[in-house]
Amino acid sequence: MKIVVPGGTGQVGAILNRALTDAGHDVVVLTRRPGRAGDVRWDGETLGPWADEVDGSDVVVNLAGRSVSCRGTAANLRAMMDSRVRSTQVVGQAIALAARPPRLWLQMSTATIYAHRFDAPNDESSGILGGGEPGVPGHWSYSVEIAKAWERAQEEARTPGTRKVALRSAMVMSPDRGGVFDVLLRLARLGLGGPVAGGGQFVSWIHDRDFVRAVEFLIDRDDLSGAVNLAAPLPVPQRTLMRVLRTAWGVPVGLPATRWMAEIGAFAMRSDTELLLKSRRVVPGRLREAGFTFDLPQWSQAAEDLVRRVRDGAGRAA
Repeated sequence: MKIVVPGGTGQVGAILNRALTDAGHDVVVLTRRPGRAGDVRWDGETLGPWADEVDGSDVVVNLAGRSVSCRGTAANLRAMMDSRVRSTQVVGQAIALAARPPRLWLQMSTATIYAHRFDAPNDESSGILGGGEPGVPGHWSYSVEIAKAWERAQEEARTPGTRKVALRSAMVMSPDRGGVFDVLLRLARLGLGGPVAGGGQFVSWIHDRDFVRAVEFLIDRDDLSGAVNLAAPLPVPQRTLMRVLRTAWGVPVGLPATRWMAEIGAFAMRSDTELLLKSRRVVPGRLREAGFTFDLPQWSQAAEDLVRRVRDGAGRAA
């Protein structure tokens, strides 16, 4: 197949590009800074010659959008909103204008769309969307609004010949440098990987191999559309996540951090505490109902595999 990946130069794009290319597909990455074979220039906002790549392709996987690993300032939040909505809208325009539109449009979304909660997991049918939780920082609600607007931009695109799926993805864990697992492992190795603000907040995650397999599953299944959670079936509290990771690496202790300590650390890393403190208890209801099985459903399995690959120097998806 010919698969076009707008915004495919980040961690998730690299994972998909490797796996899909290794599987024999023709992968075209749309990027602002083309530098490799298969890269095509686009600006993420306006139609251009890049739209020719969409016309006649089989699948579009849109990953475009500013990284969430930044401070939650008004300017950064607006940039996150604009980059996601505008890129989704222009991808929809390219598909709508194509003489031979792709049969499938996979649109990146986020598990952050769900409410901050501890009491029950969020699946696609019974999950509670966030934005109205009491006692959470205001910009957490704006993050949910970004996710809703992101999905709405795909829903409103007039592409009747193309099946559309919104990928509500949890954190994709891979050994690649700069990814979320790389950051977590670095903290653990420094002895800083203890509970944050008590550590009861749930972390939803998915192993990179299962992420790729889920994408391939959705490509093959022509009966699934709409929002689909891409998350392992067993989210874990943050304190458990880090304890298991420390065990896998062989680090005996992890210093705990209070909320204010997390604020200082996030500021130093030019990130935001929402990534640490929001309880994302998300489960893959629709994937499992459709018959998808996870190779690594438990965090202990995933952590051991990822640690092994880091030790082996293997940044490739297994």
